[in-house]
Amino acid sequence: MPAPNRLLSLGTWAEARRIAEVLRAETVGGVLLLGATVLALAWANSPWKDFYQDLAAFRVGPEALHLNLSLAAWAADGLLAIFFFVAGLELKHEFVAGDLRDPRRAALPVAAAIGGMIVPALIYLAVIGARGGDGMEGWAVPTATDIAFALAALGVIGTHLPGALRTFLLTLAVVDDLFAILIIAIVYTAGLHPLPLLLAFVVIAAFGVLVQRGVTRWWLVMPLALAAWVLVHASGVHATVAGVLLAFTVPVRGRGGVDLAHRFEHRWRPISAGFAVPIFAFFAAGVTVGGGAGLGAAVTLAAVLGLVIGKPLGILGSTWLVQRFTRAQLAEGLSWWDVLGLGLLGGVGFTVSLLVSELAYGSGTPLDEEAKIGVLAGSLLAVLLAAVLLRVRNRHYRRLCEQEAADDDADGVPDAYQR
Repeated sequence: MPAPNRLLSLGTWAEARRIAEVLRAETVGGVLLLGATVLALAWANSPWKDFYQDLAAFRVGPEALHLNLSLAAWAADGLLAIFFFVAGLELKHEFVAGDLRDPRRAALPVAAAIGGMIVPALIYLAVIGARGGDGMEGWAVPTATDIAFALAALGVIGTHLPGALRTFLLTLAVVDDLFAILIIAIVYTAGLHPLPLLLAFVVIAAFGVLVQRGVTRWWLVMPLALAAWVLVHASGVHATVAGVLLAFTVPVRGRGGVDLAHRFEHRWRPISAGFAVPIFAFFAAGVTVGGGAGLGAAVTLAAVLGLVIGKPLGILGSTWLVQRFTRAQLAEGLSWWDVLGLGLLGGVGFTVSLLVSELAYGSGTPLDEEAKIGVLAGSLLAVLLAAVLLRVRNRHYRRLCEQEAADDDADGVPDAYQR
């Protein structure tokens, strides 16, 4: 009789090492992201808030290419393309060479990501519908999980949590980002211009031919990547989509066995986590707190409830359904409380949620401000609730580690892989 499929079980040792490397980079990025957010909020609510707003609105770039954009727009359209390029590389690696190439392992994070997007969106629509229906177009605001913030929080909270939980949260967030990009490309494309989009595909194909052949000289691939970004921007599709499309052309198993996707990811992740995302957060999170309806505004309340209630319900419910209909079982020693804790961390919607708010409502509009306040408040509340629950679970696993330290050392597998 075959052994039952185990949900949230440990993967291969090689994959665990790669995940640990990603976690270190994203944890540092999460700290920088938090610092940029605090700075933006403090500045935007200070006597010098007009200077902050003028800085965000300062325009730079060639007018002839329709790229005379504000600094805030450059951060959202340009720098976040780097973020999504790295997310695309991570996603491709997971499904081509990672543990998720096994459909049984891939089913859980994909299902959890889908559930973790549908339920918050339904809650968002229900709240706004009950309050008059103004702001329905922002239904996707609470559907995204911020990789950097969530993993940074997990790194601080869960020093002894099983490594499989960290891997699951990372994979969930990456798949989540893919669906968010699809939503951005399909739902929030105001007007489509076919010719620039067609030319963008040609340039992306040329980029793909080069990297597939192992050509990575910057003076060849970078101009193509920039041209692809400019063309996607001109097409009316959000320019960050170019990052994902370029990433999908990079081979995981290139010539001579070279993993170019991992090499590109290793090179660009520090730029994404340490520069691109914090700069975007600095310009996007500077909302004025106070005035208006505050947390009682329909859009604000919808975002908070979508993140704090919708995300954990969607993730936990989807995981239970996978277990129910596949006869799979949680890995030995894990609890549904662990899954609920990860679901709460999934409610840390930040980077993509702020971007979706700007796309849905228009940057700086009253509804955009309300949605962003909801995203910030909901993310903070989700982290606090996750911290309470996961700290309890962390103490449980720490006691187990202390009791079984001798066995952990005797099995010949490094402790970093087991915890």
